[in-house]
Amino acid sequence: MDKPDKQTELRILLLEDEATDAELVEHALRKADLSFTAKRVDTRETFIQALEEFKPDIVLADYKLPSFDGGSAVKIARQQYPDIPVVIVTGAVGEETAVELLRLGARDYILKDRLARLGTAVRRVLSEEEDARARKAAEKALFESENQLRLLLDSAAEAIYGVDMQGACTFCNPSCVHMLGYQHADELVGKNIHELIHCRHADGTSFPARDCRIYRAILRGEKVHVDDEMLWRADGTSFPAEYWSHPQIRDGMATGAVVTFLDITSRKKSEETIWKQANFDLLTGLPNRHMFRDHLVQEIRKAHRDSMRMPLLSIDLDKFKEVNDTLGYSMGDLLLVEAARRIKSCLCDIDTVARLDGDEFAVILSESDNVGSIEQVAGNLLQKLAEPFQLENEVVYVSASIGIALYPDDATGVEDLLKNADQAMHAAKDKGRNRFSYFTQAMQEEAQTRLRLGNSLRGALVGNQIMVYFQPIVELATGSINKAEALVRWQHPERGLINPAEFIPLAEETGLVFEIDDWVFRESMRWAKHWRALYNPLLQISVNKSPVQFHKGGDEAAAWLSHLQELELPGQSLAIEITERLLMDSTAAVTGALSVLRGAGVQISMDDFGTGYSSLSYLKKFDIDYLKIDRSFLSDMVTEPNDLALSEAIIVMAHKLGIKVVAEGVESVKQLSLLTLAGCDYAQGYLYSKPVPPEEFEELLKKGYL
Repeated sequence: MDKPDKQTELRILLLEDEATDAELVEHALRKADLSFTAKRVDTRETFIQALEEFKPDIVLADYKLPSFDGGSAVKIARQQYPDIPVVIVTGAVGEETAVELLRLGARDYILKDRLARLGTAVRRVLSEEEDARARKAAEKALFESENQLRLLLDSAAEAIYGVDMQGACTFCNPSCVHMLGYQHADELVGKNIHELIHCRHADGTSFPARDCRIYRAILRGEKVHVDDEMLWRADGTSFPAEYWSHPQIRDGMATGAVVTFLDITSRKKSEETIWKQANFDLLTGLPNRHMFRDHLVQEIRKAHRDSMRMPLLSIDLDKFKEVNDTLGYSMGDLLLVEAARRIKSCLCDIDTVARLDGDEFAVILSESDNVGSIEQVAGNLLQKLAEPFQLENEVVYVSASIGIALYPDDATGVEDLLKNADQAMHAAKDKGRNRFSYFTQAMQEEAQTRLRLGNSLRGALVGNQIMVYFQPIVELATGSINKAEALVRWQHPERGLINPAEFIPLAEETGLVFEIDDWVFRESMRWAKHWRALYNPLLQISVNKSPVQFHKGGDEAAAWLSHLQELELPGQSLAIEITERLLMDSTAAVTGALSVLRGAGVQISMDDFGTGYSSLSYLKKFDIDYLKIDRSFLSDMVTEPNDLALSEAIIVMAHKLGIKVVAEGVESVKQLSLLTLAGCDYAQGYLYSKPVPPEEFEELLKKGYL
């Protein structure tokens, strides 16, 4: 309650058997300017009832009553209602009695002949009681706060400890004790915390407290947050920690600090894992393209600073795709891991090797700036990678093509250097593989030309620059033109007529080959319908189908057959020319497409027979209709008996299998005579006609034969 004043009405319980004395007491209180409500009782029972129901602020009790006394009243009040003070108001009492009453809990005693001091005594007692209640409340709040703080400290997952200005630990919570590997808090409290857990770097070397970041912050009264601390356990092991230190300030002066820390071992491991995944190839453990670029930047700076040349090698495994396709990706992965190991074995520790993508690796030779040392490393790499690979129960042979670009001779920037090394690598492949090639300016010019050509090719179809030419295929027995091959041409607005060998590979790389092949097919069939109606109802047009189209999937074969139906053309009006390499790839997409076409009557012609794998089993498997003997056999057949013998053998073999034979590249009458004698069925070449536009080919059809 508030301290009593004039405005506060008190509830006063009077334990008094004499009404006159009670009135005197009340009079004295009013005279003391106290506002109150009084209730008088004079027995034990009424006293106890009034304590419960009236709830007085203070009890004024006479010492002697007929059936009750003040001492008993004090006992009852203190036992049941300890917050209600009792003041004895009585006649003369002895000193011993007064002392006993005070011992029992009476707050004061006033003699009835001295009631003038009663008001002052009541005010004092009530004020003391209020102070006592406030003190108890504060103590209770403090106790609860300390309990909450202790509970918080004890249950916190974070380690927490206090430290004074001398560096001694003042307290620590269970997490701190546990995290530091101790059994009890007293193993830390009172001890120099720096000497116990901070005194060594990660490498184990010690350092003094004056260099400790926590201790320096304590002395300055500053907050500090560190996420790269190394703390030491009781057993001498260490762990990475993140900690926060908050100063304790008293009267404007730093008295110590409270430090919270976490064991961040798991976080560091996760960060390391993420960093490795971002910078290293997970399969081989080599740096990936991202990290390699960073290394390359540093090596370029170093080479520039030291005025040295720096070689960059681009390495690509030859025939790696065949391993994946035939043995599966798991075997391909084993090959890549072993290839990475072999490449590293050829290099010095200061060199850098990375896996950039797929079967493509790159190497920086840090201190090999002369041609001899560069070529020695390149030669060792070729030798190591050409050795057989034992992949579980399989032995695999591959080789490598290596491109070499030099800083600053060939480029000074990262992108240009990588690009030039890659171009040199492709040049090595074009030269036959299993070799290395230096970058040259001619490669750069060729690459730029290809880039410009590729960009132009995108607009060629829309700009009506793509054209189809036809070359007659003559039946040797009759000289009639019953077949023709459709050949795509590009009429470039600046370069004129561009050979397909130059732009078809670009079309395959860019994906435009699908649109081009489809356009050639539809344009050829449009002319076929026209010519079959006017000149030869049995005319068949052969269309080259790019190998990449067979791997595209989808319903392109069905779409072509649907277009033939729209034109009311039979399947026999179309022949599809494929390569030996395509037949080697017996995937579901290839066999499915060929089966659909053959089922509709479309005939299949194998182009350039004899230049590839020439596996006879594939001729039987895919039911080939025509073999086209490559021009390379015909060019020397007049003067080279072996070439003639090979051509004759191909013709005999094909006929035994029920396959017709077409000779490509016939340019002389002598070649024609030898082919006729060998029993060849058809001939195609400049002896009859070069590929010509549709209008010129129509003139040939009008004649009917050549």
